[in-house]
Amino acid sequence: MAARRRLSRSLLSAPDFPSAAVESPSKSLLELPERAVQFGTGAFLRGFVEYFLDAANRAGVFSGRVVAIGSTSSGRDDIVNEQDGLYTLVIEGIERGRPFRDLRIIGSLSRALNANTQWDEVLALARDPNIELVFSNTTEVGIVLDDDDRAGSPPRSFPGKLTMFLLERARAADYAPGRILTVIPCELIAKNGDRLRDIVVALATRWSVGDDFMRWLDTSVVFHNTLVDRIVPGKPTPQRVAELEEVLGYRDDLLTVCEPYRLFAIEAPVEARDRLALAAADPGVVIAEDIEPYRLRKVRLLNGAHSLLAPLALQCGATTVLDAVIDDDIGEFLRRVMFDELVPACEASGAGEFAAAVLDRFANPCIAHALIDIMLHATAKTRVRVVPSIIAYTKQRGQSPELTSFAFASFLVFQQEKFLESRRASGLSEPADDGAPLIRELWRAAPAAGTAERERIAAFVDAVCAEQSLWGADLHALPGFTNSVTAHMSAILDNGARPSLAQLLSRSSATVVSDVRKVS
Repeated sequence: MAARRRLSRSLLSAPDFPSAAVESPSKSLLELPERAVQFGTGAFLRGFVEYFLDAANRAGVFSGRVVAIGSTSSGRDDIVNEQDGLYTLVIEGIERGRPFRDLRIIGSLSRALNANTQWDEVLALARDPNIELVFSNTTEVGIVLDDDDRAGSPPRSFPGKLTMFLLERARAADYAPGRILTVIPCELIAKNGDRLRDIVVALATRWSVGDDFMRWLDTSVVFHNTLVDRIVPGKPTPQRVAELEEVLGYRDDLLTVCEPYRLFAIEAPVEARDRLALAAADPGVVIAEDIEPYRLRKVRLLNGAHSLLAPLALQCGATTVLDAVIDDDIGEFLRRVMFDELVPACEASGAGEFAAAVLDRFANPCIAHALIDIMLHATAKTRVRVVPSIIAYTKQRGQSPELTSFAFASFLVFQQEKFLESRRASGLSEPADDGAPLIRELWRAAPAAGTAERERIAAFVDAVCAEQSLWGADLHALPGFTNSVTAHMSAILDNGARPSLAQLLSRSSATVVSDVRKVS
């Protein structure tokens, strides 16, 4: 069998283009000028930002393409350029109770640059007056102030790179106010736009760039707070890729799968709509003066459930979110922790209905969302997605949330190397996590010689929960939390995750039964 031809502009324009099943962009859409940049080249941006820009281009309300800027050694930037920015987006799942699938070639991605080797070209983009939007998705660890960042070529952190990008733009304009540049971060942290702007100002001050830049920043750049919501797993399995390429008839090394649901909530006054033309093309884009209710529900219930589920389900033998949902024990745990602890601790209206929809989305048979991918930067994610629910529940009930405490204990067990050692032995990747070294250091520092194992675990849990640099709060001060985590961690280490989970479920009962839960 002959090898399939790879997706590219030449293949797309060939008379014998092999797929009638996929919606393709017109030649005119592929000639649109570059009007946006994004920091990041990952699957989420392809299934989210590029999707919305592509929809806006097809609707004739944006008329521009985006340049992706990569900073890692993933090799995705090379693949983007080899495929002329083209890739197939497979949108599939259940919509309104029926199976849904949409296959489309996205044409809104122009090219990719590697910041480490093509920084001069990145700065050339900064000088381009046609660039009007800047997006980013660098996970929860991306929007941080790096105390060691320098104004190099390029700076190390994403905010450092953005600061130099903006400084180059200001210098090119001789610091004169001009066309507004709109910065739209997609990282899942509260007030992400405000936080990013504060870091840019801090770096600019540290680097002594001058008052002219500060004045230009105030008049020429707008940072928006956002909330993004769409499940876009990492690269599909080889088997899934083979199945989809059989339908498509061509090879696509950037093949991206996502669910139908999407929400892009952008905090902005109504008058900003003219600068955010992509909002007119898709009902998934919401412009609101306050996006906090959207953020709270999504981060606490969808992302929080993911972060509670992943380490536990992995230790129980599941590999995907779907595996976990359909598993009797893990699925029951997920439903209970969602409705008995996460929903009651979430102050946003409509939390129960949103939670029910989340469970339906997790059960999407078309999405193979690898649990190990959720463990990328898991400590930072736990801080943002889970810790606020623990604090809110404890304050509300006067006691720690038992199911969440169990999941937190399973996360600490996951960090004890044994699980990851088995992955390494199998040649599997280990997810990066900046917080993991400190957690392991605290485990090694816990007293061992002459100490009962339960006492060692208690000492470790006390120390790790008190480490505010990890969680942004002193979890040790929460009534009953460390005792609960210690008991659960001891059980998991003694008996294993699944037997401990089964025992927990058998002795605990749901405390909150929602009408929503009955129909979920």
